[in-house]
Amino acid sequence: MAEDDEATRAIRRPDGVRSAAGQPAHPVPDAVRAGSGHESGRSGDSGPSGQSGQSGPSGQSGPSGQEKWSTTLPRIRSKVYGKPRSGQGPVKPIGGTRDSGHEAGGGFAGGGGGGARRPRRVGRLVFRIIAGLLVVLIVAAVVGYFWIGSKLRGVESLTDYNGRPAATPGEDWLLVGSDSRAGLTAAQRKKLATGKAVGKRTDTMMLLHIPSSGRPTLVSLPRDSYVPIEGHGSDKLNAAYAFGGPVLLTKTVERVTGIRIDHYMEIGFGGFVGIVDAIGGVNICVKQDIKDHKAGINLKKGCQDMDGGTALGYVRTRATGAIPDFDRTQRQRQFFSAVVQKAASPGTLLNPFTSVPLALSAADSVAVDPGTGLFNLLSVGLAMKDSPITTAVPIGSLPTINGAAVVKWDTQKALRLFQALAQDKPIPKDTITK
Repeated sequence: MAEDDEATRAIRRPDGVRSAAGQPAHPVPDAVRAGSGHESGRSGDSGPSGQSGQSGPSGQSGPSGQEKWSTTLPRIRSKVYGKPRSGQGPVKPIGGTRDSGHEAGGGFAGGGGGGARRPRRVGRLVFRIIAGLLVVLIVAAVVGYFWIGSKLRGVESLTDYNGRPAATPGEDWLLVGSDSRAGLTAAQRKKLATGKAVGKRTDTMMLLHIPSSGRPTLVSLPRDSYVPIEGHGSDKLNAAYAFGGPVLLTKTVERVTGIRIDHYMEIGFGGFVGIVDAIGGVNICVKQDIKDHKAGINLKKGCQDMDGGTALGYVRTRATGAIPDFDRTQRQRQFFSAVVQKAASPGTLLNPFTSVPLALSAADSVAVDPGTGLFNLLSVGLAMKDSPITTAVPIGSLPTINGAAVVKWDTQKALRLFQALAQDKPIPKDTITK
């Protein structure tokens, strides 16, 4: 078979008639033929007339028995896929060459090569999208942190004075719950059974010690504790708040405990309810049935989820126990631990639908000393995840003084308890009350 016929075997006419060697698979316009400027004559066989590459007058083919065209175009002008092409090299597959395909990843460029490049482009796009989202989240978190921090309400509570205890290891917080109805409407007061009292008094006082290492300790300070108050003789501890607000209350606590307070935090009834509702309620195990119309609750024994209003009634009720205030302080510690642990859990902090409302509610309802910020509040939550030791100041007696029932501490045990906290050491087991 002729060389040209072998090279162009793949591009024959569709009707099965073979094209002459070196001829295109489809007819070529006469203009193109005329412009080629070349004569044929490359056939390896000659016809009967002795002319190379041409058929004889009678149309007989050469010795090969194949019919040839009278004229042929050089391969430089042959058509490929219906369009003229230039150059003399072999036809290359669309998309590249074998070599380029193998260099890109094995196989032809139209397959393996292009496929190898496409995943890299997709990978870069995904990386850029993720990087952009991370930048947006970081910026939003930073802006949100400073914005919410600016909404925290500061209250003067920590002051220097002669004889103030020296700084002690760890961090010591004075946590105060007041009975302030500020921000509550008449309907809300009725629903929450808070009464119509005006002003505010301290309903709850707790000392939280966060050690340098180990479990924190949460100590209830009974509001009826009979203690010396500067300028007012001796009276109930919550009277210090009534006489001189947070400043006098903090000073009184520092003097009777020998511990320097590093941070002060106060919350009223409305803020209490808002924080509980922001985290979706809290699960509390009730030790006995409690029915108290004054607190607005009717609870059954057992573990149950409480919303803000129910939880407020639970920590305020005095309807249980031989000494109602002791049961009350125990419920307050139980509830505070449960709320802070849930608020600091990953499920709350990493969920913007709970963390943002929680932060906004806390910023609007919590009052702190000017040196306390969001980072400090978060540290309390993280510390409380370690299952704090909870107790109350050891009680010595329950006398009645000037017509009022008061609580006197067990002086020796209370002294050892507070000394251990001041030295950042575990408290003695015999000072822990149930």
